[in-house]
Amino acid sequence: MLLLGGDYVSGPAHYAEVLMPRLAACRPPFGKFAVFGNHDLSTDDMQLTQMFSRASVHTLVNRALMLPAPFDSVSICGMDDPWTGAPDAAATFAGAAVTRILLMHAPDGLLVLDRQRYDIGFAGHTHGGQIALPNGTPVLMPQGPLSRPFYYGRFPVPDNGDLIVSRGVGCGNIPVRINADPELVICTVQ
Repeated sequence: MLLLGGDYVSGPAHYAEVLMPRLAACRPPFGKFAVFGNHDLSTDDMQLTQMFSRASVHTLVNRALMLPAPFDSVSICGMDDPWTGAPDAAATFAGAAVTRILLMHAPDGLLVLDRQRYDIGFAGHTHGGQIALPNGTPVLMPQGPLSRPFYYGRFPVPDNGDLIVSRGVGCGNIPVRINADPELVICTVQ
């Protein structure tokens, strides 16, 4: 499956149109799933939803979708952005299967889980600091109290599964990265 963690544009929603042919051509056997980030929600998120739909990407805003058989015991649970959206943990996990993969834009979504359980979680937002010291310690951090402690990597979360935070491929307010290379995370979940 392909999980997309948000911030597809920094500006008008139609800028994301350039992504759609490649997203449409990508055909992972268990689907494509997206959540919105803070930049997406500051533009026309309905236009983004329509573009994603044409590319067969499921947009998850506080909802869960089960994977097709034989993996129908697994749900992708997409939560809205904690700062510019309206995250609702109960709605995000309503009807979810026994195995839950949490997809959210920012690690700060952990703050609104309200005792909901997941098996593995994925987030972005931090860009790994975007500008970091040579040892990877972030210099610049985006909004959110969990951005610095969960800036990049795999983190155990008490009473839940691990959270994997990607540096992503874009940039925040300034178009430069230093010691925080862009990345796509590839995981095998067993």
